[in-house]
Amino acid sequence: MVPDGWQRKKIIDVAETVTSGARDWARFYSDSGSKFIRMTNLSRGDIKLKLNDLKYVSISNQSTGGERTSLKSGDILMSITAELGKIGLVPESLGRAYINQHTALIRLKKEKADPRFVAYLLSTPWMNNKINRLNDAGAKAALNLPSVKSIGLALPRLVEQQKIAKILSTWDEAIATTEQLLANSEQQKKALMQQLLTGKKRLPGFEGGWLSAKVGDVFRRVTTKNEGRSANVVTISGQQGLIRQQEFFNKSVASEILDGYFLISKGQFAYNKSYSKGYPMGAVKRLNRYSEAVVTTLYICFEIADEELASGDYFEHYFEAGLLNRGLSKVANEGGRAHGLLNVKPADFFSLSVSLPNLDEQKAIAKVLASAEGEVQELEKDVSLLQKQKKALMQQLLTGKRRVKVDEAERATA
Repeated sequence: MVPDGWQRKKIIDVAETVTSGARDWARFYSDSGSKFIRMTNLSRGDIKLKLNDLKYVSISNQSTGGERTSLKSGDILMSITAELGKIGLVPESLGRAYINQHTALIRLKKEKADPRFVAYLLSTPWMNNKINRLNDAGAKAALNLPSVKSIGLALPRLVEQQKIAKILSTWDEAIATTEQLLANSEQQKKALMQQLLTGKKRLPGFEGGWLSAKVGDVFRRVTTKNEGRSANVVTISGQQGLIRQQEFFNKSVASEILDGYFLISKGQFAYNKSYSKGYPMGAVKRLNRYSEAVVTTLYICFEIADEELASGDYFEHYFEAGLLNRGLSKVANEGGRAHGLLNVKPADFFSLSVSLPNLDEQKAIAKVLASAEGEVQELEKDVSLLQKQKKALMQQLLTGKRRVKVDEAERATA
């Protein structure tokens, strides 16, 4: 049942063109030229093209159907192979660009449907499920153009579409602005870490040389076996630190018997020798969430040996800045990698060099970096809140559960 004043239409009813790109684009790849939009550049749950990983092609419009697949502002793009239903809306700023056979181009009759409204609608979870049920190729996952043309849409009057699209665009602009503030804040924090944790920049009131020491001079290894004391099994996440396996994986991947696992306490550190995005030589994290936890013996666990010499807060930032990476790259056995695991022996890990100022300066540096991290976390919360608000609005506005008012002036300019 559609809301009052809305109509059910198929894409073909409101489209000027529904087509897909040509095959065999690889021979036109270039380091510059026209943009080449691939499924990688489309999003799920969003309509903004992701242009941070662009390819380029050098062609004439007479080549390989170039004119037919040359994109225009307002074109809606949809992935039709592999990951079905990813969406992108072509902005005015894109310039000359093309697509291949993995992407459908939907160009609407703008007197019948608003491209932004339809793009937002197609990007919703319920429409994504609908698109995926149209799969024409079984296990391979693919949509043919007749299936794309047959996709049903519930559309209000054009002026209402435009107002809904404008409201959602306002949220997108707010999200984009906040995401840019977040990116700037993260970059500033990284620069500050590199300066303060290496002594390139000193805080006011501090001077004098820094101590060069081995990891083993500052920390001692922790090898306490669990022996039934805790069932709180944690794993190392690059973004979330030491976190319960159940929470991170939605299941436990540990053995049923945990006696042989290491038991660590709040404030102690663990090094995961598996490399991951942002952590090419593995990640060192401090246990902050829980009073104690159980970790795999594949981790190298350790704690501050002398709290008059070293601050755990300082070294949490030190490890996060990747300042052990150079040393780790020298001791890691490249041939020993298996399933992403670096072959770093405990003895080699504790032989790595670290640098540190006196304890007061360590604490001052940690305080400054904690403040910078706090700003990043607040902006992350702001982005998350805006995204949730937009999602709720989409659920209401794009289904007609919540209607927008259209005044006479808006009707006249529609």
